[in-house]
This record gives sequence, structure tokens and C-alpha cells, in this order.
Amino acid sequence: MKPPSKSPSGPSGRLLGYARVSTEDQATDAQTDELHAAGCATLYQEHGSGASRARPELARLMREIRADDVLVVVRLDRLARSVSHLLEVIERLEAKGAHFRSLRDPIDTSTPQGMFTLQVLGAVAQLERALISERTKAGIKAARSRGKLPGNPGLRAKDPAAIRKAAEARDRVFTGDVVAAMDRWLPTVRRMRPSSPWEDVVRVLNMESGVRWTVERLRRAVRRTVRERLADPKLLERSPRRPPEDRLMMLVAGIAMANPNMPLRAIGAQLEAMRERTPRGGRQWAASSVKNLLDQAAKLGLAPAAPNLGE
Repeated sequence: MKPPSKSPSGPSGRLLGYARVSTEDQATDAQTDELHAAGCATLYQEHGSGASRARPELARLMREIRADDVLVVVRLDRLARSVSHLLEVIERLEAKGAHFRSLRDPIDTSTPQGMFTLQVLGAVAQLERALISERTKAGIKAARSRGKLPGNPGLRAKDPAAIRKAAEARDRVFTGDVVAAMDRWLPTVRRMRPSSPWEDVVRVLNMESGVRWTVERLRRAVRRTVRERLADPKLLERSPRRPPEDRLMMLVAGIAMANPNMPLRAIGAQLEAMRERTPRGGRQWAASSVKNLLDQAAKLGLAPAAPNLGE
């Protein structure tokens, strides 16, 4: 297969190939040959069913892809388990300034035609969700009219086998969700743990995104990534006891590392929103107080040097 030509105005980054096969079919040769022919020097190869949420190689690719890089697959079904999953992956790529291309489908997000196709898929996905919701409601209503209760009969009867099977299914879904989204939360955990207590890590994460973390949920997620060998077990170690000012220093360093371009005054505003008191017990944070803590963290190699107050 002749590799697609790259337009002068197209992306100039790397072409990163992603190949996936089901566990019963171990050969990725056909996909890798096409990806190499398309110019992909780096390949990520996954073994797992299309319905599986656990995609460690895809998660690694999403962590390592950079602005102007292109994620390349042979076919759409090699990447996504559904249209909504495909759109989620492409949205995360766009947030990083990266692009997506499918060799056998008319999708290349670096071209206007590819973006148009993507918009059509988005409309189809929205319609699909609405139809599924309507069918589910109609099915429940019909079942109730016949005197049947919705849900799993085995769970209602408290059957141990049904309970175990449902727990295993929930565990698989949780693992898949954790792995799929870990590039959004794991970098902050790696920067702050085990130096900072779990409560501080949760507060920083909750300020960064719309996801509402709890200490127990975050611990469970980290344990799962450690179990999947995607994170260092040291993240689960007990955090050392620190004086109040040291704890503030670590908290400010964590916020600054998670948001490298955040101004000092914005960090102060975030600390106020978190109801953190200043080292002197005040409620309002001055840029100079934030800078002082960042300078302390920089001396210990825990954060980059704070910008000058005049910048």
C-alpha cells in the first residue's frame, strides 16, 4: 500500500500507529505492515477484545503523544469500541493539539473533509444514545405491565453466584475506566504522592477537572493501576508527617506542577477556594506568599522556580 502523501500545510509531527487484535487472534502483522507503509515509525500493539475498556497500550500512547503528532489506525474498529468512545479519544487528542487518521475510513482530523465526517459521526452517536434510552424505557414499561420486575433476578434473590458475577463485571468496568482516563489524573498523583497526603491530592484533582474524586476512590484507582503494572507501588506508601508550612509548600508545588502556566495570583485564588490558610493564618493569599512557598519547593527540587512578581 502506498503511504498517504502529507500536504505541506498538514501536521508535521510524528505518526504513531495503533494496532489491536482480539486475544483469540494474536497476529497483528497485517495491521503493522499497513501502519509501517503509511509512515508510522512507532507502533503500539494491543491484545484485547473490542468491548474491553482496559487498553493499557492506548493509554500509554495518549500519555506520550504530543502536539502535531498523528494517531494512525488501519480501521476505526481497531481503536474504538463505539462511536462515543471514538469521539472521546479524538476530543482528548484535540486537547493536546494532536490529530487522528484512519487509513481505510474517510477520517483525518487535520483536513476539513475529515472534520466534517467527524461531525456527522457525532450526530449519529447522539441519535444512537437517544434511541437506546427510548428502547430501554419502553422495555422496562412493557416488563412492568406484564408483572415482571426490571433488573437481575439472581441479584434480587441474593444468589451468591450472581452477586459474584456482577461484582466481577463492575470491577472490569472500573479497571477499564481507570486505565482509559489515567493520563488525566495519574500525572498529578505521581507528582504529589507519597510526599503529600491523599486528601491534598484529591483537592488538587477536584480543582483541575469536573470529576469529583474521593480519597477512597482515588486510592482504589491507584491500587488498580499498580496492579496492572502501570504505576509505581511507591505511590501507595504512607505520606510522612509534615509541619503545616511544609504541607502548604507541597500543596502549592502540586498545583503549580499540574498547571505550569498558572499565574501566582491564580494559584492563590485556588488556595482560597480550597479554604487553605496562609502560613500566618490569613484567609487571603498574596502572590508573594505563593512565590515564597514555590521558591522553597524549588530549592528542594520539588517544583520549578517561581516567576518574578513583576512578570
